[in-house]
Amino acid sequence: MLPQNRWLVLAIVSSALLLIVVDMTVLYTALPRLTHDLGASASEKLWIVNAYALVVAGLLPGLGTLGDRLGHKKPFIVGLAVFGVASLVAAYAPTPVVLIGARVLLAVGAALMMPATLSIIRLTFTDERERALAIGVWAAIASGGAAIGPVLGGFLLEYFWWGSVFLINVPIVAIALMLGIVVLPNSPGNPRHPWDALGSFQIMVGLVGLAYAVKETSKREPSLEAGFAAAVIGAVALVAFVRRQRRSPHPLIDFSLFRNEAFSSGVAAALVASASIVGIELVLSQQLQLVDGFSPLEAGFFILPIPLAAFVAGPLTGTLLPRLGAEVVLRSGLLLAAAGLAAYLLLHGVGTPAQIASLVVLGLGIGASMTAASSAIMFNAPPERAGMAASIEEVSFELGGAIGIAVLGSVMSIVYTAFLALPEGAAISPMARDSLDEALILAEKLPPELAGELVMRARLAFEQAFTAVVFVATAMMFVTGSAIWWLTGGRSSTPAGSRQASHH
Repeated sequence: MLPQNRWLVLAIVSSALLLIVVDMTVLYTALPRLTHDLGASASEKLWIVNAYALVVAGLLPGLGTLGDRLGHKKPFIVGLAVFGVASLVAAYAPTPVVLIGARVLLAVGAALMMPATLSIIRLTFTDERERALAIGVWAAIASGGAAIGPVLGGFLLEYFWWGSVFLINVPIVAIALMLGIVVLPNSPGNPRHPWDALGSFQIMVGLVGLAYAVKETSKREPSLEAGFAAAVIGAVALVAFVRRQRRSPHPLIDFSLFRNEAFSSGVAAALVASASIVGIELVLSQQLQLVDGFSPLEAGFFILPIPLAAFVAGPLTGTLLPRLGAEVVLRSGLLLAAAGLAAYLLLHGVGTPAQIASLVVLGLGIGASMTAASSAIMFNAPPERAGMAASIEEVSFELGGAIGIAVLGSVMSIVYTAFLALPEGAAISPMARDSLDEALILAEKLPPELAGELVMRARLAFEQAFTAVVFVATAMMFVTGSAIWWLTGGRSSTPAGSRQASHH
């Protein structure tokens, strides 16, 4: 490969990564309109959002090691093609069930591509400083891309129908496919490296089962039997997965890697940072539109400081990591993000400039911690486990996003239901307790005075739910940052760049 082509390789894999992470959050600003147009229930709405991240997280361990077996170019190209087809299906989905199915297919394409993006970067960039910068760009897109999804969604919904948030993927996929086939390096795989399809299935069943249990128990009228059954199935599948991996000579996830404090700290930071930013953007985009009356585009622009700050923090952190070490940046980034989110909670309603400033601080902290997390994971694994390390790193981000939606979304539902008091004596369907979306749809069919009363009470209940979610996310980041500080004794181990150099 020509030396100058390495930056084109970075552009190709970065464009694919941007599609993957944007698709996790692009629906946030589209969700109110999509829910209305498709008639999606509260449960269907959560699955439309969460099916993607959960399936990606479940497939990544298996597909990451598949790249080590086949080489990383083939899964990347196939995944890109699948992603393009699934985007077309999602754009024109006539029902919530079809849209959920299309989101699952999108997840299959994403899971094929994601481990390859980071592995291709690691194999393409041999200079340690260039590699640190390239991983900084990768991490900036991973964090900023997820954050920019609502902005893109808001812009598209200002002028087009909700399906446009998927249709926009198609031309980007076409260009990346043509360039990727020609430019991407053909790294030889190891045909003798086994692929554990059963293990991949076990972890996916485990993650989906536990997520379903969380969602079911957060409903207004939960089926405790269904929730318990899902929790048991999920737990059994995950225990079976762990036991299988510990006995396997070629595991999908080598749990001995987690004995390294820096590696474990990177995984924990990736999980929590991703869960926090995805969960916060889910509730913030709904707060801005359904309570504050913003249009989708206005809501997107209000959230824009988060991805802009994350985009700046990623490459900047990549250049500083070799000097500071990943652990210092990990804990500092998480604590800075927690401070920004806490400031937003305190300044909510005070004034727009103060809120924007707090969102900038949040974005800087998230961007820095995600970049440091990527480096801590990738540079503390041996080169022959590059595919596995990349899949663990990306599982951390995707699973974090799924946890953010499942847990913080459930906190939102529980608090909203608990605080909503329906007008006494009025024949209002109990479905108003499911979500603010449901309450607003029901209000459209009520007499004006009663509708106004319902909307006011529903918005007040949502305000309480929003506060609870922000508080929980702030606590998650603060506790994790403090735990990393305690775990590493306030020190930094060998800086990332030196560790990386030691592998060569």
